[in-house]
Amino acid sequence: MQINTPKHTVLIVDDLQLNIKFLANTLKDEYQIKIATDGNKAIEIASNRDDAPDLILLDVIMPCMDGYEVCRRLKEQDTTKNIPIIFVTARDDAEHEEHGLNLGAVDYVTKPFRKSILKARVRNHVELKVKTDLLETFAIIDGLTGIPNRRSFDTTLHKEWGRARREGAPLSIMIMDIDNFKAYNDNYGHGKGDECLKRVAAALSGVIVRPADIVARYGGEEFVAILPNTDHQGGFSLGEVFRKTIEVLKIPHAFSEIADHVTISIGLHTLIPTPEEQVESFLKKADDALYTSKKQGKNQVTSAS
Repeated sequence: MQINTPKHTVLIVDDLQLNIKFLANTLKDEYQIKIATDGNKAIEIASNRDDAPDLILLDVIMPCMDGYEVCRRLKEQDTTKNIPIIFVTARDDAEHEEHGLNLGAVDYVTKPFRKSILKARVRNHVELKVKTDLLETFAIIDGLTGIPNRRSFDTTLHKEWGRARREGAPLSIMIMDIDNFKAYNDNYGHGKGDECLKRVAAALSGVIVRPADIVARYGGEEFVAILPNTDHQGGFSLGEVFRKTIEVLKIPHAFSEIADHVTISIGLHTLIPTPEEQVESFLKKADDALYTSKKQGKNQVTSAS
């Protein structure tokens, strides 16, 4: 059976059609080719989160905005700073090459060049980019459940906290804990415990639909949800959806104190951040609300707001 692997994408940026045709013909058999004839269009294409290029071949001499300026702007944006850029130019002096590399380009190829050398350099940098992306994914994904991990949660929380404070928007957070999970592990075994965690993680992740919302594994049997632009009522309603979603799974738990299946308790906190508020306090109040849910009988949502 033949498996078709999707081609990686190379963006060619040049104002001369002759150069574009040569580069495209050189690489089209191995890569999907995108084309931009000016700097603004190149930045627009590269900034598309859903279809960003894996590498950019960038001419230096272009009207309106030269390649160096395009490179500088791309490296300043979070969404495009990690896309490798190779300058392809007739400027062959060491000063210009040094300038291009100092701006963040990964390579500098001068014309005229051999097709085999260009293809090898493109291939090497694309492969390195793929490996780097894979390592970054592993760094933010929980190895057991496949959802964002604690590191990813911490990064997202601080980012959304800053955004909510700037915009004066509400931010909701939930900490969710599987009830009597120690008893589950002790009686069913850690293998079954891992399977339970995977099913709960998948179910919780399946609840959220907005791109900005995330569910992450907080540690052990705890999960967290970050909900930007969500007021208290919206957060509480979604908390109930989370809780009922786990109940519907009906994962058997004969050793639970409150039900014959797996349940979760949830602590919720909502606020509009101010300069006086601290993100650590925000998180602690959600944790305190979770403790209250546990103390009051479990399998419920408690709000600190």
